[in-house]
Amino acid sequence: WSGRPNVAYLINLCNPCPGPARPRKTLSPCSAHLVPVAAAAAAAAAMRFLSGASASRLPSPLLSHPRARTRCVPASFFACRAASSSAAGAGDGGSRKPWLFVGLGNPGKVYQGTRHNVGFEMIDVISEAEGISLSSMQFKAMVGKGKSRIGDAPVMLAKPQTFMNASGESVGQLVSYFKIPLNQVVVIYDDLDLPFAKLRLLPKGGHGGHNGMRSIMNHLKQSRDFPRLRIGIGRPPGKMDPANFVLRPFNKKEQEELDFALHRGLEAVRIMVLEGFNKSATYVNTAQSSEMLNR
Repeated sequence: WSGRPNVAYLINLCNPCPGPARPRKTLSPCSAHLVPVAAAAAAAAAMRFLSGASASRLPSPLLSHPRARTRCVPASFFACRAASSSAAGAGDGGSRKPWLFVGLGNPGKVYQGTRHNVGFEMIDVISEAEGISLSSMQFKAMVGKGKSRIGDAPVMLAKPQTFMNASGESVGQLVSYFKIPLNQVVVIYDDLDLPFAKLRLLPKGGHGGHNGMRSIMNHLKQSRDFPRLRIGIGRPPGKMDPANFVLRPFNKKEQEELDFALHRGLEAVRIMVLEGFNKSATYVNTAQSSEMLNR
């Protein structure tokens, strides 16, 4: 000890590589990592101590909107965790199979922003937040692949362009070609039977009358054994035909509420890849149960 602490040690201590993301309302302004505000303050205090500078107020962190297009979400979140995971678990031979996250919807501008397309919106949020570009067309789907390994496993994102009722034509081929285990094929779609903007994550199940899910099951040899993230869009008002209701756009208030749900969905995806399905399901479903009890 020389009377002056090691700068690199202090900075690394105050700004660790982030663990699995948890819901937070404050993010550091467009930094390379998700930095808790407390850690940022500690880092600033350490620098003031080292430089002898007088105490000053830390700039207020950005209050980020939950939508990927406006919030400061790092593209390197998974990459940072992947680096630490690789260092800790080197020697596994990189044998883990990829995760495939599929969002269901209908292609074309006329369907953008409608209830039936919330699966597409969820994929867009993941794509933008994690820097995975949907830059190729494969097996009738817009596909994006992680440039770096995410928690020791590659990640693929897909938006079938077959229209909703034929989604299985695309998903079945993707699963077969890339040899993806069904327990790592996560389908994200709208659900009339869930309250608006509520999420439910299940390891398996039926199609529940959803034509996109019915098509996928038909092309996976009637298997029910793949995870699904359901996003509630609520029931149609009065005697409105559900077929017309799912093609209605969201109003401003609904869109804001949906944005928060998509943010929770992003956190669920991160937890799933980094810590496994069970922890992600606990995060999603426990939160939803608590909200329902408090209504």
